[in-house]
Amino acid sequence: MAKNKKAALGFIFVTLLIDVTGVGIIIPILPELIIELTGVSVSDAAAIGGWLVFAFAIMQFLFAPILGGLSDQYGRRPVLLLSLFGFGIDYLFLGFAPTLAWLFVGRLIAGIMGASFTTASAYIADISAPEERAKNFGLIGAAFGLGFIIGPSIGGVLGQYGSRIPFYAAAALTLVNWLYGYFILPESLDKSNRRKFDWKRANPVGTLLQLKKYPVIIGMAGALLLIYIAGHATQSTWAYFTKERFGWNTAWIGYSLTFVGIMVALVQGVLIRWLVPLLGQNMAVFTGLSLYGVGFILFGLASQPWMLFAFTIVYTLGGIAGPSLQGIMSNEVPSTEQGELQGGLTSLISVTSIIGPPLMTSTFAYFTDQNLFGIYLPGAPFFIGAVLTIFSLWLSIRALSGKKAADPV
Repeated sequence: MAKNKKAALGFIFVTLLIDVTGVGIIIPILPELIIELTGVSVSDAAAIGGWLVFAFAIMQFLFAPILGGLSDQYGRRPVLLLSLFGFGIDYLFLGFAPTLAWLFVGRLIAGIMGASFTTASAYIADISAPEERAKNFGLIGAAFGLGFIIGPSIGGVLGQYGSRIPFYAAAALTLVNWLYGYFILPESLDKSNRRKFDWKRANPVGTLLQLKKYPVIIGMAGALLLIYIAGHATQSTWAYFTKERFGWNTAWIGYSLTFVGIMVALVQGVLIRWLVPLLGQNMAVFTGLSLYGVGFILFGLASQPWMLFAFTIVYTLGGIAGPSLQGIMSNEVPSTEQGELQGGLTSLISVTSIIGPPLMTSTFAYFTDQNLFGIYLPGAPFFIGAVLTIFSLWLSIRALSGKKAADPV
């Protein structure tokens, strides 16, 4: 049984790795494609990029609970395959887009079917003992990190041959991943642990109301909401910030994201497996959020390109917080509700993607263009991220201080 579970974790890790690599391929080139289609400045392209993420997030907010509920009834495998296929179609839309409207259509499609990480999280919860969940959730971060080692490097190089080439590569890789999952990925949810799909619970409000009966989850959900909004200071503005602040081209943006990926993979694939047992899940959350906050401030203050690489080390060490948060929440619900939990969390994260990208990219655009105060501050989104992280830390301390159960070790 242990051998089968280990193999299943390997399957889901490879599936996510290929999925994230596809995402990473397009990040360095997206600003160039927006500018090519619209002829706008970098500041305006950043604002448009934020609205593209918004389009994806609003669809994911609405559909993630539906897909989570379907995975609780029909299993994780078919929902994960549907998600991968949707991403493949999205990349083709982006690659062939003759106008900006096509970019938005592609993002809407991806948002509707974008449940790969939701289902992967439920999959991992299915096959993990409670005390192993935080460490195993770290595999998602490790896949994310490795995908960002491979993806941006490929995207940065391919982008030099044309703004469309990375999107075709991402589509091909994602559809190959879909085929891989179809033939290799086993089902993780036993039929005895399935529940019937319920439309009343298969919506963002219904899902969150169901989770309200778990006080720790509601408290931690607030902390998660803030930290994911804060995270968009990095995710939504990195390519624009480095291009504006240091004049980086797509290749250097790709190199920097590759380094971020190396650090994320190291922290969440290796270090977390002994740091969480050493610190305990609660202290891992507190320590990780503190490091995130310091990392945001350092990014905002960076005045030389090398500083971004140095400060990335501090920032990515904060990655021990996410899997620990997820492990704590997953341990609070029974097996029959893991899909619903992960769907609810994805909806919550989607809310942050509705708020975060427009907030951060608009802030970046405001402080890099002429504004009422005459202040030029490209790092402004990072300072907002730091403030939100401080509030997230406060909510985490408040929620976990009332939790009587000892940390899993």
